[in-house]
Amino acid sequence: INTLLLMWFVRIHNTQEAEERKYLNMFSSMALVVAAYLMVVIILENIFSLQSWVRIFIFVVLMVLLASLLCIAFEAHEKNSGRSFLDEGSPLIVEPSPEDTTEKEDARKDSFNNQRTNLQLGENLNLFQAVKTVNFWVLFVSVACGMGSGLATVNNLGQIGESLGYTSHETGSLVSLWSIWNFLGRFGAGYVSDYYLHTRGWARPLFMVITLLIMSIGHVVIASGLPGALYAGSILVGICYGSQWSLMPTITSEIFGVGNMGSIFNTITIASPVGSYIFSVRVVGYIYDKEAWDGNTCIGTHCFMFSFLIMASAAILGSLSALGL
Repeated sequence: INTLLLMWFVRIHNTQEAEERKYLNMFSSMALVVAAYLMVVIILENIFSLQSWVRIFIFVVLMVLLASLLCIAFEAHEKNSGRSFLDEGSPLIVEPSPEDTTEKEDARKDSFNNQRTNLQLGENLNLFQAVKTVNFWVLFVSVACGMGSGLATVNNLGQIGESLGYTSHETGSLVSLWSIWNFLGRFGAGYVSDYYLHTRGWARPLFMVITLLIMSIGHVVIASGLPGALYAGSILVGICYGSQWSLMPTITSEIFGVGNMGSIFNTITIASPVGSYIFSVRVVGYIYDKEAWDGNTCIGTHCFMFSFLIMASAAILGSLSALGL
């Protein structure tokens, strides 16, 4: 619905890269502030019993923080009012002159050759060509192991918390905090991998290897069942799960090119629900039912220990697959 409503506002918007970067950085900074604010509020709600007026105050502050994002957008619009992107006369496609086409084509070739050297971009393969390559299935396996086990974790946080003696309020807070760790992973992995790629030439799949190894540690921490292990483990798994969503589309474009990235990327993302089904139903669900004493509810660390050790092993397998990239 959002896409259908907002597509009417799409216009060419010419602006300076420095200006664009400034406003994007402002948006990013405010997003981090909102995430940090929500994290503090969730933790305080678990420690103290907040009165109604405190909750109202917290809500008002949150609305002010969200409204500040609109202020940034309005400021950017006012700054570039001379080049308004709401101008009905600005076409989406501008046909260039033959001279401009030749010059731009030469510049594009030079730029593309430089990118090939720096980023080791692959050819612009279509979906059927990509599916026939080993890289496609190596990336598919990595995504299934990483995102699949991450989804299985968040899908079962409620039952895991129940088996370990957490209250329903605490497990609800865990799911909320998971969303924040997920956001931080998506935000941070993209920035960090981009920085090290351009400053030290570290290939992006290397960060997929690192995050999957850390995710396997998070699974082992949750499997231990120690006091507070579910919080610590969910932080590691949540951040690394978000990192996969940040790294995978960029890695896809670097390996298979950007010409058909949409179809290739969305085909690879099928690995996420496939992995989630295998781990959630065939591993976690099966072992939970087997360990349940009365056939319905299972209490104790044994309910999920073996499941998370299996998912930790799968994350290591995904890490080794990513290393092949």
